[in-house]
Amino acid sequence: MTPHEVHLELLLGRKVHDVEGRAVGRLEDVAVERVDLACEVLEFHVGPHALLERLSLRAVRLFRGRSHGVRRIPWDRLDLSDPRRPRLTCRIEDLPEHPA
Repeated sequence: MTPHEVHLELLLGRKVHDVEGRAVGRLEDVAVERVDLACEVLEFHVGPHALLERLSLRAVRLFRGRSHGVRRIPWDRLDLSDPRRPRLTCRIEDLPEHPA
C-alpha cells in the first residue's frame, strides 16, 4: 500500500470531525472515478442518508424530495493520515454547498 492508498473498509462507519473537533457525521460512502486501471476518489459522503445511498436505497429521495443529511466532502478536505480518525482540514461551515 502506497502513502496515497487507504483501505476503504478502515474508513466506512468512522466518525469524522472538523478542525475544531466538532462531529460532522459518519463516513458512509465514497464517490470514485475510474482512471485507466485505478480509481480516484472524488468525494466522501457523510451523514444519516449517506448510508442509504450506499445501500442503493435512493427511493428515499422520492419521499423527501432531496437527499437531506448527506454531506459531500471533497477528497482534498479530508485528512486520512490516521484512517481510524478521519478529520476535515477545515471547519464544517467552510465546506462547499452541494445541491442534492
